[in-house]
Amino acid sequence: MSYEGTDFSGWAKQPGRRTVQGLLEDALAKQPPGRDVPRSVVVAGRTDAGVHATGQVVHVDVVPFEPGSTVRIPVDERGIPDLERMRHRWNRILPGDVRVLDARVAPAGFDARFSALRRHYRYQVSDASWGVDPLRRRDTLAWNRPVDVAALNAASLDLLGLRDFAAFCKPREGATTVRELQRFEWERVAEHLIVARVSADAFCHSMVRSLVGALLLVGDGRRGGGWPAELAGAGERTSAVAPAHGLTLLGVDYPDEAELAVRAEQTRGLRSLG
Repeated sequence: MSYEGTDFSGWAKQPGRRTVQGLLEDALAKQPPGRDVPRSVVVAGRTDAGVHATGQVVHVDVVPFEPGSTVRIPVDERGIPDLERMRHRWNRILPGDVRVLDARVAPAGFDARFSALRRHYRYQVSDASWGVDPLRRRDTLAWNRPVDVAALNAASLDLLGLRDFAAFCKPREGATTVRELQRFEWERVAEHLIVARVSADAFCHSMVRSLVGALLLVGDGRRGGGWPAELAGAGERTSAVAPAHGLTLLGVDYPDEAELAVRAEQTRGLRSLG
């Protein structure tokens, strides 16, 4: 799935709020008469309000198609639901700021959330003194201070690996903050445009935005290069959280089909550094 998160109250369905999950489940439910309504969808990464996605992944359990059924639903030559035609139907129902890019029958053991090996995010920043290009204002943060990319990359290296990221996570009762940060790199891709690429096996709530917010204070010289690692070591929650609109979920990696169920079982276990 892909969506432009500006006008959404995040991924997760909430009463009275416009959410990606709510709209998707409404579209899935609008099948021909007699078709069982799918259950709630399971998502790879629950994005916050204002966060975008170009490679979100979801799965949904549905009642298998039975040959000979009188239900009027598109099927292919094997009698299996034609997901290509159904995808077109869903996208006619969905508004223009959310699209289903692909649909397929999932292999046995697949779980969009727990089978994932890693998630990839991008955060875009403009350090131009005049702000951000108007055409990029919905997906790029205007920082308005010159940023040193070399300083950003040096400080980011100190945060890689398996550690407790409590300092960069909004706490949730019963949830672990131990994560493996596998990539945290910055690149100036245009005169005033800087892109951070962040990958981890999983992210806790607000983790990417907190990492980016802390590192930008290093990049513009207001904090020393060792400050983010000191925060991580102390476990003290940082208030330097970058705005949501600069963040985009780019994609999710999964193991080979034979390893999906094993990976899901491993991920469900509560991790610690002990």
